[in-house]
Amino acid sequence: MNKLAYNLLRLVRPRQWIKNLAVFAAITFGGELFNTDLLQKAALAFLVYCMLSSAIYIINDAFDVEKDKMHPFKKFRPLAHGDVSVRLAVLIAVTLILLSFSIGISVNPAFFGSMVVYLLLQISYSAFLKHIAIIDILALAAGYILRVYAGEFATGLHISVWLLLTTISLSLFLAIGKRRGELTLVSKSSATHIELTRKSLSHYSERLLDVYASMFATSTFISYTLFTFLEYPSGVRISLEVLMPEFLPTFLQRKWLMITIIPVVYGLMRYLQDIYEKHEGESPERVFLSDKPLIVTVLTWILLVVLIIYIGS
Repeated sequence: MNKLAYNLLRLVRPRQWIKNLAVFAAITFGGELFNTDLLQKAALAFLVYCMLSSAIYIINDAFDVEKDKMHPFKKFRPLAHGDVSVRLAVLIAVTLILLSFSIGISVNPAFFGSMVVYLLLQISYSAFLKHIAIIDILALAAGYILRVYAGEFATGLHISVWLLLTTISLSLFLAIGKRRGELTLVSKSSATHIELTRKSLSHYSERLLDVYASMFATSTFISYTLFTFLEYPSGVRISLEVLMPEFLPTFLQRKWLMITIIPVVYGLMRYLQDIYEKHEGESPERVFLSDKPLIVTVLTWILLVVLIIYIGS
């Protein structure tokens, strides 16, 4: 019984829930993180997307049982390894979807709509989109972006266009890193084996994915830099005029959010190092959770953002 419970826990992939923290982006950068009512809505959105994403992962595993058996890493997943039956897994997935929908519809129609779009996108991805080169990357990135919009719909707050562009760039960067990691894992296999494992991988070369990764790492940096420069953080502030001489340029008195560029740049470089030097990247959440410097960097970034937006500016 304990073994089955453990395998069921592996099946829903709680480690993947870290991606759903993206729903807190709107409330955090909107200066309302400590607004109890909105925070509850964001937390509810997080819970709903955790259930919904777990259901999607199960459905994806059910689609790929035979292919996962040939994968060097995925062959140990509960369905591919035979630890959980496909019938039980599908039953759990349907239950999670129904439960998430019953909760999500109570938030508001826009949020519920994002759930429906997310579900349809992910099912389409599992069924056929992931087999189409480039489209598979765009579909993966869209899943990340929808999480950010889900937080916006749930709270009624809006993210700026520059933060949206940052989200799009970062989502594409992570999706490309995932493909790069997968290609590295199966690169020792024959072309036929690569195509059987994931058809779209046979249409990518390491050089092409390297170009893609560089392109969107750069766009993430530029978009985030412009966001920090053009946005004025809102929220509870303590005036720093006493500490800041009048002769200093105005932007130095207001643009404290630009300090967070430092951990962002380091984080991007560290993630690229994990992809190219450690040959990781297939699972973004595994890279994050296994890399202590990267964890410290992300936590530092979060702390700086909260301090700057809610305390000083």
